[in-house]
Amino acid sequence: MVLKQHSNNTIDQVRKGVSRTQEQHNNHVLLSRVVEAKNIDPLLFFEAGKTFFEGERTFWANPSFNTILVGLGKAHEIEVDRSANRFDEVETKWKELINQLDDKNEMKYGTGPILFGGFSFDPKRNKTSLWNDFSNATFVLPKILLSVIDGECYFTFNHISGPNGDTEVLDNIEEIKNQLVNSMNEKIGHHEEMKKEFVKSEVNPEKWMSSVKEVVNDIKNGDVEKVVLAREINLTFKNQINIDEVLFNLREQQPMSYLFVFENKHACFIGASPERLIKKKANTIKSTCLAGSIGRGQTINLDQELGKQLLQDQKNMIEHEVVVSMIKEAMIASCKTISSSNRPQLLKMRHIQHLYTPIKGEAKSDVSLLSMVKKLHPTPALGGFPSNKAIEKIREVELLDRGWYAAPIGWVDGNDNGEFAVAIRSGLLRGKDASLFAGCGIVADSDPIEEYKETNIKFKPMLSALGGLEDESN
Repeated sequence: MVLKQHSNNTIDQVRKGVSRTQEQHNNHVLLSRVVEAKNIDPLLFFEAGKTFFEGERTFWANPSFNTILVGLGKAHEIEVDRSANRFDEVETKWKELINQLDDKNEMKYGTGPILFGGFSFDPKRNKTSLWNDFSNATFVLPKILLSVIDGECYFTFNHISGPNGDTEVLDNIEEIKNQLVNSMNEKIGHHEEMKKEFVKSEVNPEKWMSSVKEVVNDIKNGDVEKVVLAREINLTFKNQINIDEVLFNLREQQPMSYLFVFENKHACFIGASPERLIKKKANTIKSTCLAGSIGRGQTINLDQELGKQLLQDQKNMIEHEVVVSMIKEAMIASCKTISSSNRPQLLKMRHIQHLYTPIKGEAKSDVSLLSMVKKLHPTPALGGFPSNKAIEKIREVELLDRGWYAAPIGWVDGNDNGEFAVAIRSGLLRGKDASLFAGCGIVADSDPIEEYKETNIKFKPMLSALGGLEDESN
């Protein structure tokens, strides 16, 4: 694990850059130093980071695991709690910070200063105490960032310099990183057996099913076409939940999902989402339409039969097409060209299979990553259709505060590259307590009991990762 060393000349250049930039930016400047590394295990590095940065760690990995980001500490935080223009405010503040960067040489994808964070699902919804540690938009620039891009490892050290040009802080941050890397040699990544002692409680399932009935009647009356209703279950464990263990389990159990962790103060939002909202790399934009689902079969033949049923099920196909139409419309408005398949494919996860249609486009010159996040959230897969009426209905009948559940979570770098997933298959962990969330799309022929069963399937990834899945066959 040997890092390429900086020469004194390189450090001198950083200091000269600081002096020049401070003259232009009121004596504050963003210092960002990137060094290459070898053979750093991101999961072990995340775990080691707890020593210095407990409550200030972030983790991101895409399904192919060729983009992995581990953030430790907070060099800078962007927080927006107002409902209006939160996407624009985050983007404006990020651009202002990047303009203070001391060295604007070309940065490789996924390295250099990177902002990681997320948004709440509905900023107009009254916040409960459950989400006290999370704003309507919270993003952090880590002090230490490990980027594993296509198998190559990089460390980025970030610091907002004061009037004295305190570049030595970067050296101190790098020394902390060295201590963490050395401590990784003592960790073997083994975690205790998953059997846990816990108490599970559902938040009023009967009332939730009554809400489904109410929404079905509204849909039949023509008030709205589709509404996504979420519900919550709570687990209380005998011992404090080990976030590192949960992340290791998600990595093993959900290999085709986006993994994300956002620690903030005394809470941690964590999940394994199958659903990309948007990815931007240079001018290429990719999105995913994911709606319509069914369980997995216990045999190959049964699994194939269930998949065939899903592809032929009118309710699920209509639900999927609504999402495809909305995302295509947004992509057409923002792209020079787009391409997608005519019929959905099957995306098979461990506990569930989905109808899946990827869409790809070439972005227009004025289109940014966060402007696409703003345009796409919430998709009909997470809110309903038409969006405004569906969100109003959710506010009226849904029994929980979604917080960051079903909202965009992801990252953006200094070149406006980045990726956001939809934060489903997720939970909020606080000490010994876990709150898990799952939802499903309600349409005219929805059956409350069947929708309830569907949410039970969607709880399984987080239940299993927590060691709280009582019976795999249920």
